[in-house]
Amino acid sequence: MKHLIVVAHPSEESFTLALARAYAAELELLGHSTTIYDLYRMGFNPVLAAHELEPVRADNPVSGDVARAQEDIRDADVLTVIYPLWWLSMPAMMKGYVDRVFARGFAYESHGGIVHGLLSGKKSVLVTLSGAPLPVLVQTGNWNAVQVLQDTHILRSAGFELLEHLHFDEVVPHLAPAVADQHIAHVRACARKHFPAN
Repeated sequence: MKHLIVVAHPSEESFTLALARAYAAELELLGHSTTIYDLYRMGFNPVLAAHELEPVRADNPVSGDVARAQEDIRDADVLTVIYPLWWLSMPAMMKGYVDRVFARGFAYESHGGIVHGLLSGKKSVLVTLSGAPLPVLVQTGNWNAVQVLQDTHILRSAGFELLEHLHFDEVVPHLAPAVADQHIAHVRACARKHFPAN
């Protein structure tokens, strides 16, 4: 299977990137092919331009970077998205990727307020990280908000079959090595669980 892994964190040495690399490495051990979009390192422009809100026409083509990103999604069997939760949402870089790439006519159509996903038949995995403990997020209702927005409103609305939302909580600076190793093992296990060896 072909996997597109989109990850956003400004620090190349972040635990977010470590999880993405471990996940990709496990998939490759299983015989899958992977492409990683490290949005910060590739210099992805997250700013949605006014012309990108207009329908695609001969005189208003899709921007080159967006066209490439959309083609990579088309080519992939699985999209995995990995990012930290900041203010209970994705980093602005990831939001910009979603705004620009998951465009009307590519990821969805909407008629009478009903959204129809155009990427059905594809699978997805969502991996998020937070400093806050998950039980606190659940008790306050914040976790429900995260799931509604990021699981349902984005991925499922675009037609993806969301296989798992894997969340790592209490990820703080200077994470204990034993905890980091457990998390790395967990993300590798996620790859094995959903994508057996080819």
